[in-house]
Amino acid sequence: MSQESVNQSCPLCFTEKRSPFHQDRREYFYCPTCHLVFVPPKYFLSPKEEQAQYNHHENSVDDPRYRSFLGRLFTPLSERIVPGSNGLDFGSGPGPTLSVMFEEAGHKMAIYDPFYAPDLSPLQQQYDFITASEVVEHLHQPRQELDRLWSCLKQNGFLGVMTKRVINRQAFSSWHYKNDPTHVCFFSLETFQWLANRWSATLTVSGDDVVLFQKSNSSDSD
Repeated sequence: MSQESVNQSCPLCFTEKRSPFHQDRREYFYCPTCHLVFVPPKYFLSPKEEQAQYNHHENSVDDPRYRSFLGRLFTPLSERIVPGSNGLDFGSGPGPTLSVMFEEAGHKMAIYDPFYAPDLSPLQQQYDFITASEVVEHLHQPRQELDRLWSCLKQNGFLGVMTKRVINRQAFSSWHYKNDPTHVCFFSLETFQWLANRWSATLTVSGDDVVLFQKSNSSDSD
């Protein structure tokens, strides 16, 4: 596949068909196959620019409001994993908090973040559960990254994803979530259903911005 084709295709399912979805200071395209909404690579920030944006985040493990926010993923996932499970927080950010919450609950945690915890060795391990909170919308190569996470998951394990979801074109046009320049791909419920089918996974929808994938014994990716 040529670089031009890569730049024109959907970054999740690689379908080359796409249609304009919205335009403001960036162009947004819709994939009719996996239903992802995405911006072309020309709008990606450089790693230095991207990290500068993240450095402004003031999330803290000591902030009860931030813990409550993360609870939307922590609670439904906690209810499904056994005591003493082994987990990975992918995209842990400058102030890891979700991993601390799981550690406080008695689980063993590893973290990975390309900017703040870039050691790749955690991505070569196997886990009972993996969390990706407010991460997937930042992925320049979502197919590659999500398949890598899936391969790190043990049989019957859980991948918990927290991200705001696309509803429709009208809502998208005034959606604050798209205005963050580090947000480059936007998932809908149909996108997560496409992923579940690809992985032969069980999908559970928990609220407006959390989904859980469970890996069955027959799960695999192409």
